[in-house]
Amino acid sequence: MKFLRDQIDKLKPTFSEGGKLSFLHSTFDAFETFLFVPNHTTQSGSHIRDGIDLKRTMFIVIIAMLPALMFGLWNVGHQQSLALTGTDGSLWDNFFVGLIQTLPIIIVSYGVGLGIEMGFAQFRGHPVNEGFLVTGMLIPLCMPPDVPLWMVGLATAFSVVIGKEVFGGTGMNLLNPALTARMFLYIGYPSSMSGDSVWTFLPEGSKTVDGYSGATNLGELASATAEGKSWSDDILSASIMDSFWGNIQGSIGETSVVACLIGAVILISAGVGSWKIMLSTILGGLFMGWIFNISGADGAYMDMPAYYHLIIGGFMFGAIFMTTDPVSAAQTEKGKWIYGFLIGVLTVLIRVFNPGYPEGIMMAILLMNVFAPLIDYYVVQSNIKTRLNRVKV
Repeated sequence: MKFLRDQIDKLKPTFSEGGKLSFLHSTFDAFETFLFVPNHTTQSGSHIRDGIDLKRTMFIVIIAMLPALMFGLWNVGHQQSLALTGTDGSLWDNFFVGLIQTLPIIIVSYGVGLGIEMGFAQFRGHPVNEGFLVTGMLIPLCMPPDVPLWMVGLATAFSVVIGKEVFGGTGMNLLNPALTARMFLYIGYPSSMSGDSVWTFLPEGSKTVDGYSGATNLGELASATAEGKSWSDDILSASIMDSFWGNIQGSIGETSVVACLIGAVILISAGVGSWKIMLSTILGGLFMGWIFNISGADGAYMDMPAYYHLIIGGFMFGAIFMTTDPVSAAQTEKGKWIYGFLIGVLTVLIRVFNPGYPEGIMMAILLMNVFAPLIDYYVVQSNIKTRLNRVKV
């Protein structure tokens, strides 16, 4: 590492002010920061609230996402094997198929996003921050495995430019960039983000075995609701344990509850993710699901046990990795409880009353991103009012 540090120090004057390549200072700074801990501190944005180095924070989140990524790679190959042969392939065969399909999505996400961020940094004369290290991985993990690469690039560009840079860059964005990318594709190209055909990567011209269905749990529930069916375990083709472990149809990194929970332990242990937001999101989902259970209304979603909402779809992935974004989430301690609880409630409400959009968690998080500053404002004002009342007494 000393040799590498010496080489970087030799090149640094060339890219510093007055050097031949000083106009590329931001790009060089980004490369140096990626290799070594920076010797400067944050001056603005949400991360000034904590003494933890921004790069360390981002790398911890990346490590926390690795279980979901590794399982997702295997599951992409697993689902393809079931579709083509009706049987499961070997561990390494499944993993290799998943890697071949997923790696280009990750490369496009990082390539487009980092390229745009470096361009903005050069234009503004600002350093490149490490925020996209997490966003660049979250975008592929919340995409269907069969999403076209040009859509990934387009959505990434939209999320970085419109969802982040127009607000001032890392630490200033109002909305979660990864969810902004997914929402952009869902609104602009719904056929590539929903339906039965997008959840399994199949070679061109291949045929599936008889009786194969690419429907997700949420898709099956939405169909049952539209047909007026009441809840029963037969509605879902996957068992509750399959849904818990994650060997089901779904986005690349969202299917395994176990992998997401491992990530939650890492985030909470490192002090990076807020356990209050995670827990309150889960409680909000359970509460709203229980309300529907006791309402007496008929319908698959109404009668479904409340805890099913936590297991199916991307609920746990969103509750652990998306709601805890330190920029777009609530910052006050009481506000975190309110913010997470309302996300859980809204997720179930959207699932029940909008069968055309069965997921719910993405829309709920983006909506609460907008209201997070308002929640914090009223929490702070309430604290001020309480203290003023004490002074008067």
